[in-house]
Amino acid sequence: MNIFRSGHKPSVRGPADWFTGTVRIDALFNPSAPDRVQGASVTFEPGARTAWHTHPLGQTLVVTTGVGRVQRWDGPVEEIRPGDVVWFAPDEKHWHGAAPETAMTHLAIQEVRDGKVVDWMEHVTDEQYTVTPTSLP
Repeated sequence: MNIFRSGHKPSVRGPADWFTGTVRIDALFNPSAPDRVQGASVTFEPGARTAWHTHPLGQTLVVTTGVGRVQRWDGPVEEIRPGDVVWFAPDEKHWHGAAPETAMTHLAIQEVRDGKVVDWMEHVTDEQYTVTPTSLP
């Protein structure tokens, strides 16, 4: 058994190559062979978001606080709230982040395949981000 105490790894700022706005990443667990699941708590300040990206084995997001937005390529922008769980299929191009006026934190869980968990792509434009989201039921 391993217990990873809160704060066992320092918070890091989301790099500008992968994020727009202010984003804090707190690693929760990272795999060591033979494990391949990793997780982080990611906090997006209002208006902050990821760039478009994919995950080779998919990604699960669990919203813990705030109001956010998610979108898959060619799909609608959707609003997400605490308790919502979002699943992106393997290699599904998508982005996620906070609402324009509200911060959002989610747990991000994904698996490593051949040493890789994500493929980063172009930034989400302001025009893509500011589309009025569809509220989930």
